[in-house]
Amino acid sequence: MKKIMKISNLFKEKKVVYSFEIFPPKVNDDIGKIYDALSDIKETRPDYISITYSAGGSKNSRTKEIAEIVKKNYGIEPLAHLTCINSSREEVSAALQGLKDIGAENVLALRGDRIDGEVKTDFAYASDLVEFIRERSNMDIGGACYPEGHPESANMVEDIRNLKRKVDAGVTHLNSQLFFDNDDYLRYLDMVRLAGIDVPIQAGIMPLVKASQFGGIVKMTGAKLPSKISRMYNRFADDPTALTEAGIAYATDQIIDLLSSGVDGIHLYIMNNAYVAKRITENIQPIIDKLNCVAKNIKV
Repeated sequence: MKKIMKISNLFKEKKVVYSFEIFPPKVNDDIGKIYDALSDIKETRPDYISITYSAGGSKNSRTKEIAEIVKKNYGIEPLAHLTCINSSREEVSAALQGLKDIGAENVLALRGDRIDGEVKTDFAYASDLVEFIRERSNMDIGGACYPEGHPESANMVEDIRNLKRKVDAGVTHLNSQLFFDNDDYLRYLDMVRLAGIDVPIQAGIMPLVKASQFGGIVKMTGAKLPSKISRMYNRFADDPTALTEAGIAYATDQIIDLLSSGVDGIHLYIMNNAYVAKRITENIQPIIDKLNCVAKNIKV
């Protein structure tokens, strides 16, 4: 009998769950690059790989295609993203069926980015999508959470209240938005747990290894940059090699501190960069192995 590879089971089996996020190439881009990245990433043995839907939630997303490759060709469990704000119930149902057809057992339910002219009225929030999936599937449903608050929430209390609604609708685990200040994240965890949200939560970490990330993704997410990172950027922005190594070092230090604090897992936003994934994994793997072996009472 085929083993059910639900991510919620990983949290029951391990002290620390370790995963990556990748994004599919655009429809007209060379798909071979993602094959090369996956071949290298496979060596790091992540617990699963999440695959984004696409920037802006394009209907031409190759998420299902990459998810099938990850599962069947590389033997790694995929977590396929599914967005809803720009889709009808019929479109979401078709996308969900497509994931079922390839044997996917995990989905990340997201509202998605609003696209002018494409926003539909069937789904207003991610919690609506979670309810829709739960009524039609026994798949594990991941969700997103925001340690610095969702940019559209009035305040943190409102944001956590909305998160509780999403979890109550059927979310089995959460991946956090990227952040760079661990104290902020740990305070957020305390608030979330006090609100009665008890599903596992993985800390989302993005290594800043390119100058473009500082003015692109970081600006888009609104994540706070500690002075330590600002100094790193100001010192090494004109030296790509040095900035890459400094970014890997900062992310490694951030992850080790989180693991020391007892987080449920680490979700690494690697931007399809296999080199970064491998370097950071080499740095932290002995610690993760130790924690997971202790959880199983295995001597190392």
